[in-house]
Amino acid sequence: MAGFVGSRLARIFIDRGYSVFGFDNLSRGSRKNLNELLTHERFIFEKVDLSDAAAVRSRFMNCHSRIPISEVWHMAANSDIPAGISDASVDLRDTFLTTFNVLDAMREAGVPFLAFASSSAVYGDLGEAPIREDVGPLLPISNYGAMKLASEALISAAVENWLGRALIFRFPNVIGVPATHGVILDFIRKLKVTPNKLNVLGSGRQRKVYLHVNDLIDAIVYLRANSSERLGCYNIGPEDKGVTVSFIAETTVEAVAPGAGIEYGFEDRGWTGDVPRFSYDVAKLRALGWRPQLGSADAVRKAVVEIVRQEGHP
Repeated sequence: MAGFVGSRLARIFIDRGYSVFGFDNLSRGSRKNLNELLTHERFIFEKVDLSDAAAVRSRFMNCHSRIPISEVWHMAANSDIPAGISDASVDLRDTFLTTFNVLDAMREAGVPFLAFASSSAVYGDLGEAPIREDVGPLLPISNYGAMKLASEALISAAVENWLGRALIFRFPNVIGVPATHGVILDFIRKLKVTPNKLNVLGSGRQRKVYLHVNDLIDAIVYLRANSSERLGCYNIGPEDKGVTVSFIAETTVEAVAPGAGIEYGFEDRGWTGDVPRFSYDVAKLRALGWRPQLGSADAVRKAVVEIVRQEGHP
């Protein structure tokens, strides 16, 4: 709730007249992302570790007794994929158990609707073939992707057994502010330390789609209003083939340290678990009438400007 997507989503729901309870352990999110909301009478924030079943149940039921909860938007997960590769317990705890515990609390309280932030990482490495929601088998190559996929399976079983309805959003690379992680933030911070040189993990030929967070928020709210599936799974992304890491590096260098050299690695993968190329098929979302405002390249350009400003670079 206090992170990249959740804080912006909360603002939208408050502006639309809803009451919002926000849970976050603040390991990645920050209270400052919620500054405009913390004094609002219809917003209540609780610092909660969602991997702690007893804490989730206690806080969830307490909030539900005050104002009945009608739906849950579950955005919590480990966002550091390499950390999950080094220590598999990270994603078990922060990506899977958070989902398990949230569903358990929802079942006890009788909450009928869940929106879940999943990921393109559930698909694994399918090369450059356009990825549709019904492709299979799903063979993730990171613990993060594996635990997102396991979470999707839990949600599917819950819809079969007791949950009224669920929407699963498979996010691409989402960029913008407030940035807490990601390639653009990483490049900017590297250039602050070594303004004459940028070291890039991998060859720079990695090609992926990028979606600005403004478009992402618009898409998931649009789907809530326009999808009628009891269990709906949607790729969310731009309609292009993406941009290369070298494009992102060059765009960032131009904004932060013009003239800096860029040094690339030799491998296509930037790290273990990295999917070097992927391309979404977003026909299912497009059929409902939604289009993004920005393609991958313009999303990167906009995000670079925003994150440079966030980081206080002149």
